[in-house]
Amino acid sequence: MGNRGMEELIPLVNKLQDAFSSIGQSCHLDLPQIAVVGGQSAGKSSVLENFVGRDFLPRGSGIVTRRPLILQLIFSKTEYAEFLHCKSKKFTDFEEVRQEIEAETDRVTGTNKGISPVPINLRVYSPHVLNLTLIDLPGITKVPVGDQPPDIEYQIKDMVLQFISRESSLILAVTPANMDLANSDALKLAKEVDPQGLRTIGVITKLDLMDEGTDARDILENKLLPLRRGYIGVVNRSQKDIEGKKDIRAALAAERKFFLSHPAYRHMADRMGTPHLQKTLNQQLTNHIRESLPALRSKLQSQLLSLEKEVEEYKNFRPDDPTRKTKALL
Repeated sequence: MGNRGMEELIPLVNKLQDAFSSIGQSCHLDLPQIAVVGGQSAGKSSVLENFVGRDFLPRGSGIVTRRPLILQLIFSKTEYAEFLHCKSKKFTDFEEVRQEIEAETDRVTGTNKGISPVPINLRVYSPHVLNLTLIDLPGITKVPVGDQPPDIEYQIKDMVLQFISRESSLILAVTPANMDLANSDALKLAKEVDPQGLRTIGVITKLDLMDEGTDARDILENKLLPLRRGYIGVVNRSQKDIEGKKDIRAALAAERKFFLSHPAYRHMADRMGTPHLQKTLNQQLTNHIRESLPALRSKLQSQLLSLEKEVEEYKNFRPDDPTRKTKALL
């Protein structure tokens, strides 16, 4: 991008996000952000881990993400992570980051598989990332498991809609390629709030798991269900790779090789894959923030003015003033 001012935009919104989170205020200002939406095993977590190049998200069967995770990726020469709820501690071991996310989730939601809209803020500083802020939302589920509330599907749907219905949110809709696109939970929800497909970015995972003889070429060429921002295909590590602790760097090289050697995707290999997805999101978020800033600034200023007015009223406040008492009573 090269433009210094442009590169400062994402950190600026990060500061606002932190300010609202630390006062426990769900922000009435619509901050420009990217919300990650997908079915329960669509591969959302793997996409985020591939950006960072580390395993740091809780894994397992069933519902794993039970609180929104605001993930702020910040380019830096050293690699470490920190949470807003324990700012003084720098995590260099990413296994500890995972444990902290699990502990912090349980602290608010309890150990049964309930969910909560209170976000966890995590910052990851790394030489492998581009400045990018994403909100990882719980995976859309259909059937309650264990002691989950029977209306878990609607709870999750409501929470997801709360984040993606804001005009200022870009929607990263993650769909596995081995499932019919028409049944995609992520695209269905995105279409509800963004019927024209103007702020939805499609991500197609598990391209390597499609039945032999089939491919997702029509989807990736944006012909099947067109989105203005298009689709990007990625290949994540398999469950076996993850359990065998396959290095993410090696997985990214394998992903590149997959696109270059596959006859259906060879011609668009440069527009596919995790590194291209990260670069695209960085550019789209930066442009999106730039477009939203004027409206955001005027909204902030008007809120500030009304607060200052309120403060002004209390400056000359004398509790023993009889007119005050009447006013207070009213």
